[in-house]
Amino acid sequence: MSTASHFILYVADQARSTAFYARALGIEPRLQVPGMTEFALPGGGVLGLMPVAGIRTLLGAALPDPDLARGIPRAELYLLSPEPSACHARALAAGARELSPMLARDWGHVAAYSLDPDGHVLAFASVN
Repeated sequence: MSTASHFILYVADQARSTAFYARALGIEPRLQVPGMTEFALPGGGVLGLMPVAGIRTLLGAALPDPDLARGIPRAELYLLSPEPSACHARALAAGARELSPMLARDWGHVAAYSLDPDGHVLAFASVN
């Protein structure tokens, strides 16, 4: 049994989001099947990408339609890296929209923020 923590983002277009995260993270997915893409993250976490239609099928009427929140940030993926500036630049080159450049933050990290194609916040940081 795997003990890794999984963080799953609901995405409008699985192929588009897979291509974005492969470029932004600089890694290939460890799993790529219809309905789910997974990336192994540093530290043992797993980033999953699930099409909105898949979560609708899985949970049905028990969940409000995720499409109603399109364009409203609903999640943040905060990744620590030894080279956060290079990671942030790679995400921007992959099509992310910058929200905040690399700056020293009051919690002791330097971090930069952007939005992925589905409006999820993506941050790359390191300990200051």
